[in-house]
Amino acid sequence: MKKLFLSVIVLATVFSLCGCKPKMVLNADGTVKIDNSLLDNMIENGKFAKAKKIIAKELAMSNLSDSTKMAINFETEKMNRIALEFNQTDSTVIPYIKKYIPDVTNKQIREWKKNGALECKVIDGKTFYFKKAARNLFRIDTVAKKAFEKVEGPEQSLDKFLGGYLSGVVSAAKKPIPVTNPQTESYVEPVTMTLHFSMEVDPDAVPAGETVRVWLPYPRVTPKYTNVKLLRVSQPDYKQSPVSNLRSCLYMEKVSNGKDTLKFGYDIMLTSYNQYFTFDPRDIKPYDVKSNFYKFYTSQRKNHVIFTDNIKTLTAGIVGKETNPYQKVLKIWSWINKHTVWAGARDYSTIPNIPEYVLANKHGDCGEVSLLFITMARIAGVPARWQSGWMLHPGDINLHDWAQVYYEGIGWVPVDQSFGFVTGKNEDVHLFYSRGLDAFRYVVNDDYGERAPLYPAKIYPHSDEVDFQMGEVEWKGGNVYYTKWSSSMKVDYIKPAFNPADTYK
Repeated sequence: MKKLFLSVIVLATVFSLCGCKPKMVLNADGTVKIDNSLLDNMIENGKFAKAKKIIAKELAMSNLSDSTKMAINFETEKMNRIALEFNQTDSTVIPYIKKYIPDVTNKQIREWKKNGALECKVIDGKTFYFKKAARNLFRIDTVAKKAFEKVEGPEQSLDKFLGGYLSGVVSAAKKPIPVTNPQTESYVEPVTMTLHFSMEVDPDAVPAGETVRVWLPYPRVTPKYTNVKLLRVSQPDYKQSPVSNLRSCLYMEKVSNGKDTLKFGYDIMLTSYNQYFTFDPRDIKPYDVKSNFYKFYTSQRKNHVIFTDNIKTLTAGIVGKETNPYQKVLKIWSWINKHTVWAGARDYSTIPNIPEYVLANKHGDCGEVSLLFITMARIAGVPARWQSGWMLHPGDINLHDWAQVYYEGIGWVPVDQSFGFVTGKNEDVHLFYSRGLDAFRYVVNDDYGERAPLYPAKIYPHSDEVDFQMGEVEWKGGNVYYTKWSSSMKVDYIKPAFNPADTYK
């Protein structure tokens, strides 16, 4: 035991000389656990070469627990992922910008980099741009956006489709019938769809003869869906996650021959309902703030629902003296809508605190702004949680995340932060996504991150450490990252039979 303590002290001294002092804890079984928060900070600041030296020294320790080894190895994986995300240079980014702003100046470039409109990172002394930075610039900066639209025209939006469609949804939800159960009565105007989900894994993703393990997203059991029918599945011996799992999936396996693309997938038919709540905010009952339920859904959690001083101060300023839960939500939802714009997002696992990232850069995708909303709602004393899956709108099928808030006497109510305000004069349609969710949603997850494990359990770190929508892939040798596989969703609209070509007219 003396030798063990001595080795810990010696390594701690070595790390100190390297400029990093990891906290070490001796476990009861004699293994060592390491807190790498300082190493995380080093990686975030782009000091990869120094971080890799420290990681090599940590892995040289013979008494590390298996979980600690995996955590240390993931630090290397994180650097690899960041390098994949930030893989553009001046030679590719500047010419793209000049397509729309021919006379762009170095001063403009510097200013965009400084305010985050042109996202970049210095890695070991060299500047690299986020792979989506050039296109994102023309979404984030208002002047650049106008220059882009002058050449390409306005970016397509679902607003025209939603404005008319949601008007009918609101009208149906407001029919003068006695409301005995706000949850049940909120489901209206069903849409029946056939969905075709597919995944393809590259032939060289794993060695020949090895078994590939995959998890495909599958719809949660929810009152939003009826008549759910699995029509086809690529692997007859698949496993389906239990209803209790907060992430719903189909698990499949296949042996690779090292030559052919491995294909997985399924077809499913379901009827999905729009959900819209017509409650009067004054009817919301007081919370039992001492209940475990309330405490759980108003607490912070690692890594992306953290009550930082910055977010607490901002939330207090937005909410002010408001006491009604819905009005608090409306204030927060409206503020985020007005002060952030949508932009293509980085791999979530490369961002230490997503809500702070959104506030610092004034942009985010659906999941990023949803996490900001959830954090602020909880700080304001309104229970909030994550929900995600796919958006299946005619002409616009994609991954999507949103949130839910809980009102006493009403239940869980959807809030789509990313969809925000809907253009139109009808106030209920304009604010629809502060208390409703359209039928074109594929609900897969009712939580995120470590609290929502896959079934069966995944051995290695996920490709998406926060969400689960595209699927996950691994083999006995480790996780298989996005670069080695892809997935897609196709939709046939059975009833009503929407024509995607008409969506933007």
